Amino acid sequence: MSDKIQIQALVRTEFGKGASRQARRAGRIPAVVYGHGEDPIHILLPEHQTTLAVRNPNALITLDIEGKDQLVIPKDIQRDPLKRTVDHLDLLTVRRGEKIVVDVSVEVVGEPAQGFEHFLEQATVSVEAEATHLPESIVVDITDFEENALPEHLQLPGGVELAMTDLESPIVSIQEPEEQDLGDEPETEEEAEVAEGEEAAEGESEESGDSDSEESDSDE
Repeated sequence: MSDKIQIQALVRTEFGKGASRQARRAGRIPAVVYGHGEDPIHILLPEHQTTLAVRNPNALITLDIEGKDQLVIPKDIQRDPLKRTVDHLDLLTVRRGEKIVVDVSVEVVGEPAQGFEHFLEQATVSVEAEATHLPESIVVDITDFEENALPEHLQLPGGVELAMTDLESPIVSIQEPEEQDLGDEPETEEEAEVAEGEEAAEGESEESGDSDSEESDSDE
């Protein structure tokens, strides 16, 4: 991952909900930059450019803050629950050569062995990597698998290590489909007509029996 995303930031001087709403109406996203023991810097970012940049949640961004470049990655992205627009960003400062831990999406490739199906159990995994070379995704190839794909089956790029404590839980579960009892098969039209005829005949027989019984009772 390169650091070619460059965004001009404005230092924020007004605070509070009212100021935040006013900034968003003006096409700016409030954000805070922190890390390495430095005092937090409150800034405003251009909405369109920033929204495109953080489609990758681990995007490496170079901010121009009053003429000073600062490398950052998104730490927390707050979105409007309905509009899904970005409302606020927490940005973590990083340095070249520094290793950080981030969550990266899992990309499943291939298909399991014939007669098996798969389910993605962990959509993201934690990895440790150099801040300027964070992978966008981690691949797991399940081609011809008949058993679960575990963290050991993840294909890690060079310089990337897993930062997970649970190495036994499956990343992708592989299993045979369960057979479902669908009950009796539906009757064909011909079978249904025969069944209806038999029911009608039984009904007529019962009526005839009842009639004979009534006649016998009246003779008495």
